[in-house]
Amino acid sequence: MKFISSDGFEIYVGKNNRQNEIITFQIAKPEDLWLHARGIPGAHVIIKTNNQEVPESTLYEACSLAAYFSKGKYSSYVPVDYTKRKYVTKPKESKPGFVVYKNEKTMFAKPEDALTLLSQKT
Repeated sequence: MKFISSDGFEIYVGKNNRQNEIITFQIAKPEDLWLHARGIPGAHVIIKTNNQEVPESTLYEACSLAAYFSKGKYSSYVPVDYTKRKYVTKPKESKPGFVVYKNEKTMFAKPEDALTLLSQKT
């Protein structure tokens, strides 16, 4: 799925293992931001940065999408890790969609805040 943030950045969401692989390793460039709900199954989310600084509002919108498309969907707040795509790797012989990452930061997001973006899906 593809969304446009309130600041005009493209946000991609993978809803299954195959889509997660595609957006993370084919669509995302090394400097794009990769997001995932911390410690629970969920979607990979990519913010296409186009080598620009990502505003806090876009980062939060992407975090809310990662929270919404995770097992934490019905929680009040969900911790979402984010890092540059270049810090996300796939271990050899691991299952589709499984990755490890480093240099992450964490933001807490309300899954319900994704509903505004969901109504504007492109």
